[in-house]
Amino acid sequence: MTTTYIPLNEFRRKWIFNHQDLPVTDEDKAYILPLTEKSAMEVWNQWISNKSSRAEQFTKGDWAAKANAWTKTDHWQSAWDSEDNSLPEMLAEFIQWPDETPVYFCYEKYQIIETRWNVFVRNWKCFLFFDDGPILISPKQKQAVMFEQSGQYKLGIRG
Repeated sequence: MTTTYIPLNEFRRKWIFNHQDLPVTDEDKAYILPLTEKSAMEVWNQWISNKSSRAEQFTKGDWAAKANAWTKTDHWQSAWDSEDNSLPEMLAEFIQWPDETPVYFCYEKYQIIETRWNVFVRNWKCFLFFDDGPILISPKQKQAVMFEQSGQYKLGIRG
């Protein structure tokens, strides 16, 4: 599978990385890589689901729909609203990946951004301007995080 990208300035949600209140450095923007729809679909089908196209559609057979996939729940909204840019504490303790670990922030089947773990950590608030069930995964790691509009997130292990 060859992953292809679209330039960040052509990404339809690019404004989330250009918000004046949450500036993203040019160095970090170089590692924020929106996938083309075809590449996003391939990543989603391989790592998330080959049946459902959005989190709320997960069904039997999808690892994310299994009750035992998610082990802990916590709130992200209060950390997002604070002046502190640190990840929520439980999330930071759950995922301790090397900085350069490739991650996918999956909004839905055709909207996925590839980045590095350290870039996500520094800019996580920007990614969460859209919070309708995105899932954070790394192909090289088993941990996963699903963010919910309720302001909560679930920590789990991919099946």
